[in-house]
Amino acid sequence: MKKVYYLSTCSTCKRIINDLQLKSKNFDFQNIKTNKITSEQLEQMHELAGSYESLFSKRSMQFKARNLGDKSLTEQDYKSLILDEYTFFKRPVAIVDGQIFIGNSKKNVELLREAQS
Repeated sequence: MKKVYYLSTCSTCKRIINDLQLKSKNFDFQNIKTNKITSEQLEQMHELAGSYESLFSKRSMQFKARNLGDKSLTEQDYKSLILDEYTFFKRPVAIVDGQIFIGNSKKNVELLREAQS
């Protein structure tokens, strides 16, 4: 399976998809704003990632707006928040043959480049 969860309005997602030429490599793309992540999809990602927190973006504007930095969040909280609000999902997330690549760090993007080439 080769899949990318992304946000179509995110310039970083667009840049990574274009730089790695993922559109030409038979990836399935899911825009998380128009096609929400399901609980089953999130659970599959959790199995690969090891935690919901690793899939959670603390950079989301909603994180500050909801004062979540002052709270001690559990794994269930992270899961619920991601399912409730797509901006809490760290992006892009790519899955390539059972490996998961979360976010836009240089290291992560390079690992994704190596895995899909």
